[in-house]
Amino acid sequence: MITLYVFGPAFGLPDASPFVIKAEMLLKLSGLPYRKQPGSMRRAPKGKLPYLDDDGRRVPDSTLIRLYLAEQYGISLDAGLSETDKALAWSVECLCSDHLYWCVVHERWLDDATFARGPAQFFQRVPRLLRAPIMAMVRRKVRASLQAQGLGRFSPAERQRLLQLDVATLATLLGEQPYMLGAAPSWLDATVFAFLASAWLGTLGDTPSQQALRQHPNLQAYVERLRRQYFPDWTVPA
Repeated sequence: MITLYVFGPAFGLPDASPFVIKAEMLLKLSGLPYRKQPGSMRRAPKGKLPYLDDDGRRVPDSTLIRLYLAEQYGISLDAGLSETDKALAWSVECLCSDHLYWCVVHERWLDDATFARGPAQFFQRVPRLLRAPIMAMVRRKVRASLQAQGLGRFSPAERQRLLQLDVATLATLLGEQPYMLGAAPSWLDATVFAFLASAWLGTLGDTPSQQALRQHPNLQAYVERLRRQYFPDWTVPA
């Protein structure tokens, strides 16, 4: 059986990482049986989660997992899509994974109030005397990553403007359709749902990403519809 190695529930989400939610959504869309296990980044093939183990064959990275499902099982999750649709889907994939993701990282890790409600939970097992310096060290590394990526160099107003452009683009693409590319789900829905749900349904307070999503009822309805359809056990706090 396929085993998906994950971080685990956090912030009211089935997993702290949108990439893990995306990988699980891909497996749900595939119809293949699978199970989840807590993973270790030290043991992960690329030092990251999620990764998949298929009877001893380990596949890292949520996008490589999608490609593996297509190559190994013939499940491409893009039936009926034109080549133009596939190109558009890849562009939106990159928008979510390489831009929107970093907006969420910034608000979770570098805003003090959001950090206290969220990622600070990860350090509860660290001895009390070491907890504060270790948290500070990790946050410095996140800040350095955001500086290198570029988003960390913008002002809060500039970041919010870019975040709003990301979310508005997704809202325009979805329109009144049930899924991102029409009447049937595709692999793109695994990506978009994972990132939007992580932003909208997380119990981290009134974050910039929630403020951006609040302007687009169609995206809110999309997230709720797919949550009920594919993650019926995912309960949302009242």
